[in-house]
Amino acid sequence: MSTAYDDPRIQLARQTVGAVSIVAGPTLPPHLLQLIDTRGNTYFAKQHRSQARYVQETHAYLTWRRHLQDHAPELVDRQDSTHILLLTAVPGRSGDALVPGSDEEERAHHDAGAVLRALHQATCRRSTGDMGDKLAVRLRSWVARADRADLLSGTERNFLLQIADELAGTCMDSAICHLDYQPRNWRIGDGFWAFDFEHMRRDARLRDFARLEFRHWQAAPQLREAFFTGYGSRPTDTEQRLLVRFGAIEAVTALVRGHEQDDVLLSAHGRTVLSQLS
Repeated sequence: MSTAYDDPRIQLARQTVGAVSIVAGPTLPPHLLQLIDTRGNTYFAKQHRSQARYVQETHAYLTWRRHLQDHAPELVDRQDSTHILLLTAVPGRSGDALVPGSDEEERAHHDAGAVLRALHQATCRRSTGDMGDKLAVRLRSWVARADRADLLSGTERNFLLQIADELAGTCMDSAICHLDYQPRNWRIGDGFWAFDFEHMRRDARLRDFARLEFRHWQAAPQLREAFFTGYGSRPTDTEQRLLVRFGAIEAVTALVRGHEQDDVLLSAHGRTVLSQLS
């Protein structure tokens, strides 16, 4: 990592807001810096390794952040050559730091539902079969990657490909989706904020519930209830069956990513979801 003097994230911040200092953040990943200017305003400078993710997140801030109103950071500046975003820092603490079973955790899920509803309502397109076809292709591609890494049994492979066949041609609403909507990407304080938009794109609207469904709600159904109260509607029986099918994508992507990143917990999550589905 660059020194503070030549770090391009600090250089961009100084060019944009003037003198800044680094705020110590030992738990921050290496691609993030928290900064403070001489007026006391705080920022995050985020450097993407992938140009595609940088472009996707920049587009999300420029095009779709407005639908989240005051519930997301603001894009202060960006630098295409270094893939850096300078964002306002939002107050509070991470959603995954809330005490399990607390009223605060339940309120966070309620507020998360209300905020996501605003994004979905502003960008929703009614049912077509095109999205089902695209997701079938996506699932088959992940199955192929899992196959190459020898992560699936023959029975598991056939099961996942059967779900891909079922998704193909299935009509479903689409919307602009966060696609990693879960507590680690929320900030909770005097309000609610969502961030980390590098996966944001048009997708099946129900897919935005998948991370919560398979990583958080099954052990705490009251959080599901709170979320959909905030969202304003609950999945129909047909939509719930479709959400379960999306668990196949959740499972196989977790298996592949866990293998590639040597992440034992992520691999175990993928294995657990796959066993639940089959």
